Amino acid sequence: QVQLVESGGGLVQAGGSLRLSCSASGRTISTNAMGWFRQAPGKEREFVATISWNGGSKQYPDSVRGRFAISRDNPKNTVYLQMNSLKPEDTAVYYCAARPPYSGTSPYEYEYDYWGRGTQVTVSS
Repeated sequence: QVQLVESGGGLVQAGGSLRLSCSASGRTISTNAMGWFRQAPGKEREFVATISWNGGSKQYPDSVRGRFAISRDNPKNTVYLQMNSLKPEDTAVYYCAARPPYSGTSPYEYEYDYWGRGTQVTVSS
C-alpha cells in the first residue's frame, strides 16, 4: 500500500506561484508514474500533470502547459508541482496520485491506483 499526502496549498494572488509537494510512505514510488489532478467546486476532477518513474516523460493539458511543472525526487519519495502565473480558474483541490508500478504516464484518473486527500489552492483576483 502507498499512502500519499499533499502539502503546499494555500491562498495566493493571481500571477503568484505555489509549489505543491506529494510525499509517499508505505513503500517506494520510484517505479510508479505519478500524476496531479484537480477538482474545482461543482466540476469534475481534471488532469493537471503526469511524470514517468524516472522523470523523463511529462504531460500537461493545454490549460496549464508553460505555467506548471511536475518533478520528482525519488530518494525523497516525493513528487512536486510548481505552479506559476496562477489564475483564479486554477482554484481547486489538488490531488496527487500513483499509477501501478512499471506503468507509464497517463492523463486518465481511472488508471491511477492510489490517491492523496488533496490540498486546497485558492487564487484571488
